Amino acid sequence: MEDTIKILLTDDHIMIRQGLKTFLDNDEFKVVAEAQHGIEAIELLKTENIDVLITDIMMPEMNGIELVKNVSSQFPQVKILALTMLNERQNIKNMLAAGAHGYILKDCTQDELREAVRSVNKGKTFYSKEVTNIIMESLTPQAKPNRVAVEIPLTKRETEILHLICKEHSNIEIAEKLFISNRTVEAHKRNLLEKTGCKNIAGLVIYALEKKLFSDI
Repeated sequence: MEDTIKILLTDDHIMIRQGLKTFLDNDEFKVVAEAQHGIEAIELLKTENIDVLITDIMMPEMNGIELVKNVSSQFPQVKILALTMLNERQNIKNMLAAGAHGYILKDCTQDELREAVRSVNKGKTFYSKEVTNIIMESLTPQAKPNRVAVEIPLTKRETEILHLICKEHSNIEIAEKLFISNRTVEAHKRNLLEKTGCKNIAGLVIYALEKKLFSDI
């Protein structure tokens, strides 16, 4: 159909892409291409006629934030919808600043996903309810960045563990690589959360990205 919304899915998990296709492939929507990271998505945009790019954030090669920046400058006609598990305020802020038109979480309903695609395709913005609440809270005077007032330097071991966390290694894998116990890994993780002011592992990854601690994430 002429009015079918043509979609490019970008996510490094094939099962996620397959699931999204079952939600979206019909007369109104058509997934015409898939990519597992940002670099692949940009190459596809050069050859495919895409209306809406749906992208995750944490991906290898090129993450979603860098992808959105590139697409916004090179393919301004393409509308962008972030679809992720990450609900950290800074992450949302970075994606919207990069040029994303919408931001929803992966626990959304099928109807919400479709409505988000329709909205951004029309040039509107669309945020899931939780994301909207986070954005509104960030605008209030009481909202403060979840960071300690004074930066506490990370030890060499904490930096090593943070690097492995960003590379998506499990506690067992980290323990094996560094020849330490799982309990020691957990202790270092607690120290990292306390020193950085982060609430969870996603926050630690965002912290590392903000501080540009590692060149390979």
